[in-house]
Amino acid sequence: MAITETNADELRSTTEGSMDYRGNPSVRFSSGGWKSARLIICVEMAERFAFFGISSNLITYLTGPLGESTAAAAANVNAWTGTVSLLPLFWAFVAVAFLGRFRTIIISSSLYILGLGLLSFSTMIPSHCEAPNQVVSCESHLQVTLFFCSLYIIAIGQGGYKPCIKVFGADQFDENDIEEEKARSSFFNWLMFGNSVSIVMTGLVSNYIQENVSWSLGFGIPSVSMLLALFLFLLGTSSYRFSIEREEKKTAFARISRVFLEAIKNRRKTDSDETLLLLDHQSSKQLKFLDRAAISCDNVEIEEAKAVLRLFPIGMTSLVYAIVSAQSTTFFTKQGAKMDRSISPGLLVPAASLQSFISLTKVIFIPIYDRILVPIARSFTQSPSGITMLQRIGTGIFISILAMVVAALVETKRLQTDLTTPVSVWWLVPQYVIYGVADVFTIVGLQEFFYDQVPSELRSISMALNLSIFGVGNFLSSFMIWVIDKLTSYSGQTSWFDFDNDLNQAHLDYFYWLLACLSSIGLASYLWLAKSYVCNNENTREDL
Repeated sequence: MAITETNADELRSTTEGSMDYRGNPSVRFSSGGWKSARLIICVEMAERFAFFGISSNLITYLTGPLGESTAAAAANVNAWTGTVSLLPLFWAFVAVAFLGRFRTIIISSSLYILGLGLLSFSTMIPSHCEAPNQVVSCESHLQVTLFFCSLYIIAIGQGGYKPCIKVFGADQFDENDIEEEKARSSFFNWLMFGNSVSIVMTGLVSNYIQENVSWSLGFGIPSVSMLLALFLFLLGTSSYRFSIEREEKKTAFARISRVFLEAIKNRRKTDSDETLLLLDHQSSKQLKFLDRAAISCDNVEIEEAKAVLRLFPIGMTSLVYAIVSAQSTTFFTKQGAKMDRSISPGLLVPAASLQSFISLTKVIFIPIYDRILVPIARSFTQSPSGITMLQRIGTGIFISILAMVVAALVETKRLQTDLTTPVSVWWLVPQYVIYGVADVFTIVGLQEFFYDQVPSELRSISMALNLSIFGVGNFLSSFMIWVIDKLTSYSGQTSWFDFDNDLNQAHLDYFYWLLACLSSIGLASYLWLAKSYVCNNENTREDL
């Protein structure tokens, strides 16, 4: 049957591999694209305001109203942040196998809101403290239990929301269209821009209210913000593009698992076996041990498995960046709390508000990067994103080393200053700014890399793997702090992290120098692995 001119125009106006909320092929000019992506950026901004309204000042609440030591509070913050970053792996499997991204976002957001509400309520529980203005701990057992239960309900909800919303936003762009592919790369930049604006607002609003008005109100505002995020997300339902999964009985995860199992089962077969000839000439040359699954798996399935497995070395060498990242919400904040924070008599800068400089740096630098640096780089490299994803990640890791060096030097200066004339808190601004620039390169680079290098069905899982880098990094940071605290306080000596008892005997500067050295080793390992990485889409080596 002949295709009429009208039908041909309709076919060209639809996007391949996506449908609208009614199940019809999505129309390019009335669905998806920047129309939907802008709304999702607004949703992310509301969620980030909620999340950082809790996480940015968590260590202050733990060491203040809950009376924990600095080392214990830092370990608790890192453990919680690590859980937040690892739970997306579970939710990603649920999204792929059962719910899909859209329903996963709705269900997990509801849990998120529940946790935020309970957290705010936990701060209202009477502590039975006779001197409410004293700094010492006077918390009740019920308050502590409900507080930590609420925190981990938030972690569960955020774990489902986070990997799916980013992928869902990127899915609004057609990767088969050149212009939309460029827009997708830009989407990740502007997503971070929006997030950074929200985090700046968190420092100006939530952190100030928490420390100067009320912790219950300060934790209650994020609940309202997350309700707004869910409302905005549902508001755009009719304009979204929904990805169409491959029409097979087995999910992508099941197919890839089968490849690994078959490769193990056939591990004793040699390259001369005729079964290995089943692979076509397009088979990649890396991870050839998976080619042994060709007896019962087709080439597409094997290449999917290789694409996922190739992510792990890059992720492993990025772990040290995640360890550095953990310090921005813990020891950076405690540094600020021990410095001169006065702006005028009676007015102090909340220590957690200094984290806003990271976000403010992103707000300033991302437009410069996206509108100026990328077009300049694109004219030389012909790459839609200006520089390759791997180059972007490596640049960020290098800049993070500079941030640790500056942090160590500033802490050394603080230790050398007499207690009667404490160093101004503004000395911390450079390390926050440098770390903010590092984030623009590494965080966005990792997001785009993990999205781009896997099949469409696995993108929620790959984004969860990306987040898990920071989860593992936070757990490693927590473990390092625990070990160093025990070793340096052995036989009654002063711990590197003993901010509470002896301000000028603590040696956070040593810890920062240690992280700078570990980051240098991590960067060298990353460069060695990234140099030979084969892009999934191009099957060519990506030069650094």
